[in-house]
Amino acid sequence: MTNDSVPMVIAEPLTLPCGATIKNRFYKSAMNEALAGRDCAPTEAHARLYRTWAQGGAGVLVTGNVMVDHTQLGEPGNVAVEDERDLAMLRRWAEAGTENGAHCWMQINHPGRQSPITINPHPFAPSGGAVDGEYGRFFAEPTELTREQIHDIIRRFANAARIAKKAGFTGVEIHAAHGYLINQFLSPLDNRRTDEYGGSLENRARFLFDVFDAVREAVGPKFPIAVKLNSSDVPIAIKINEQNGAPGGFSKEESIWVMKRLEARGVDLIDISGGTYSKPVIQTNDGAAEDLRRGVYFTDFARRIKGELTVPVALTGGFRNADDMDQALSEGITQMIGIARPLALVPDLPNRVIRDGWRGNVDLPRISIGIKSLDKAFGGILVISWFELQMNRIARGRRPDSRIGGMRALLFAIRQHGPAALTPRRRKGHQ
Repeated sequence: MTNDSVPMVIAEPLTLPCGATIKNRFYKSAMNEALAGRDCAPTEAHARLYRTWAQGGAGVLVTGNVMVDHTQLGEPGNVAVEDERDLAMLRRWAEAGTENGAHCWMQINHPGRQSPITINPHPFAPSGGAVDGEYGRFFAEPTELTREQIHDIIRRFANAARIAKKAGFTGVEIHAAHGYLINQFLSPLDNRRTDEYGGSLENRARFLFDVFDAVREAVGPKFPIAVKLNSSDVPIAIKINEQNGAPGGFSKEESIWVMKRLEARGVDLIDISGGTYSKPVIQTNDGAAEDLRRGVYFTDFARRIKGELTVPVALTGGFRNADDMDQALSEGITQMIGIARPLALVPDLPNRVIRDGWRGNVDLPRISIGIKSLDKAFGGILVISWFELQMNRIARGRRPDSRIGGMRALLFAIRQHGPAALTPRRRKGHQ
């Protein structure tokens, strides 16, 4: 295959509303690297991992969850940024992630009630009430946030963004999806407040808008701000009221309303996703077979908003070959190709597609312990642990190894995180 046959849209630069230019359309979406220790500090391993991805040719690298409060973590191994104590290491991470002309954006987040009880027995949320669904037993019932606490969290988001910019990251992504705190405010199922942060959609979206405005004030008008937003709270794997999302949850119509208002506020990119803890995006560990069944995620929603938004969109999930990427870009349903799990196995995938003209398919393996009942019992935990192991290998200067089995990945996670490894976590590796 020659370079002449490479889908050239993928290689084209993209200029964001703030004026920043991205060299190509590969958008490495967030995965929890799980490389931080108990001090929640970034490490040299983060720098080595992101240097490898930057050299691999992606236009944008989005970090895994960086929490704005070290007492409120979403997963084991999260980095937390509250002050400048880790500024030197953050600078090393940002410097590595921006090699080869790449952008490196810090994803900033707060888990709200979606913080496993093994990590945090005292979570906070817009309203009280336990987590629904099969994972509910793994989470403590949260305390409702006061107005003062809400304002403190808004300040924390802005402060983390300020520090990210000072450290040399070239953008931030505000995580408002996947059942974390901002998504909880947006959802009428989670948010039952009666003050200015609850009730109508305008009130439920106020927290996100306040966070966005505070972050914009902290970083200035020329610094990229992306927002990761659910198309709806409906899971892909369960077809429940598909037109409007999970019954009573954040709907597609509401999502479009929020996107339009983020566009008016000056957001630079919207990263489309979906699902929550109690309604997760993926519920199997079948690898390539699962990808074949599903194809590229959220395409119907992306087509729906195509004529309604002018802000660039990143469509994340299910891209496994250059043909699908080229088609999505050519149709104009997305301006960035969001990829995560394939880059844990093929870190230089962008170079292979753009530079070498590779048109193959990244087939993700089926991850199994070898015992059906255990595969079912550990499910998503097994998948997350397996991809965390691959990232850990890259961070230690080793090559990914698709032959590694599920049991080895599970034991690795237990060694790294202790009992917390066996509790469900938001599936960062669904892309």
